Amino acid sequence: MTELSARDAARRMARGDLRVADYAQALLARAEASAPFNALIHLDRDGLLADAKALDAAPRPDAGTRPLYGVPLASKDNIDVAGLPTTAGSAWMRGHVPQRSAGVTQRLRTAGALVLGKTNLHEWCQGVTGHNHSFGPSRNPFDPTRVTGGSSGGNAALLGLRGTPMAIGTDTGGSVRVPAALCGLVGFRPTVRRWPHDGLVPISPTFDTAGVMARSVDDCVLADHAVAGGPLQLMATPLAGVRLGVPEAYFWDDIDPPVAELARTTLARLREAGAVLVPCDLAEAGALFQQGAMSISLYEILPALAAYFASHDRPFDARALADSIASPDVRPLFERPLGPDAITAEAYAHALHTLRPALQAAYRRCFERHNIAALVFPTSPLTAARIGEDVELTLCGRPTTAFQSYIRNTGPAGMAGLPALSLPMGLTRDGLPAGLELTGAAGADSALLALALGVEAALPTAPRPPRIFSAT
Repeated sequence: MTELSARDAARRMARGDLRVADYAQALLARAEASAPFNALIHLDRDGLLADAKALDAAPRPDAGTRPLYGVPLASKDNIDVAGLPTTAGSAWMRGHVPQRSAGVTQRLRTAGALVLGKTNLHEWCQGVTGHNHSFGPSRNPFDPTRVTGGSSGGNAALLGLRGTPMAIGTDTGGSVRVPAALCGLVGFRPTVRRWPHDGLVPISPTFDTAGVMARSVDDCVLADHAVAGGPLQLMATPLAGVRLGVPEAYFWDDIDPPVAELARTTLARLREAGAVLVPCDLAEAGALFQQGAMSISLYEILPALAAYFASHDRPFDARALADSIASPDVRPLFERPLGPDAITAEAYAHALHTLRPALQAAYRRCFERHNIAALVFPTSPLTAARIGEDVELTLCGRPTTAFQSYIRNTGPAGMAGLPALSLPMGLTRDGLPAGLELTGAAGADSALLALALGVEAALPTAPRPPRIFSAT
């Protein structure tokens, strides 16, 4: 049962071929057995079983009315679910229990989904590895000594271990796509504002969006239908003649050799399937991201958090928040806005009103000039780092940081507000997963998902963790 896709499980339960309570029990058993991987902060066992039994006792839904009927979903613990704590990965927030759900949660529940629990994440969503020093690191299903990627790392661990068929996260600069890539999963970030953004603990309202992680593109299609009203089902776009942009400069620079080898093999598969690979220059986008992204996010975070707290009638103390942070890579990101090096209003305005529009224009020109359906490149330039060796890294023989490396390729689409999706390419020669990102044009979410279905069909079956419940 735990290998079922969300769509297949919902169909079987809606027909009466599978009891909702039996399916919930199977997923709960997986989730509880995966405890050594530290995927969950809150598991709502009693609530899930009560809701499942209630569905089994009620009349089955009319065909097509509740596409996620009976499917237990996990949500990253910065997404409000009424009656459950929202910690944002901070022990300081343990007592925060929202009384209303985020808009994305409400829409998923309306579509028939049930609540499994809340997943672990990088503290305050402000990191890319999933190593939370308050709740402990989430662990990679392919090697529990390695990170999951972040910040939606608990989602990736739980999905990989078959504790849920679908998980909802958030993506500012790569927080859905990076853990999907590092754990052999699919991660979809919609165009900004396609999905509702209320009830999300924010980083940057300009960049933030909820998104979905799953084991197949089709389940991402289903989630987008439930949340944004996209098509209930999509036909895969045939790859014959499809033009895919390959932005060699920046996005293909300095890729760790095992990832680069796998990515080139993946491009060859797409070419064999009939895709036309079009070299294109998008280095300007990378440069604009590097110049402007942090100015926007660091300026917006404290006012955005203050607004979130106010929406829950809670006082907000930025100094107390910063003092409570346990993760050493996160604390500086909150200290800077409170100190003398805080981003100025002028620098923020320049980044928001000059650099970001220039970045968006660079993407538009690239898509129009080359007549491409999407851009393709490695989601992240390296595989999962070892836990405890995940702040300072070496990439292609040069020292760097995890933060700079893991979101180098995913960050520009986040800053531009574009739809993007990471697909599993398979395993590198080191036995670790890596992902291929498809970035689409603004608002072209359904077309991007249809294309991703076509690309997914041309690639090997996504890898399955070999040691599903072993940890160290």
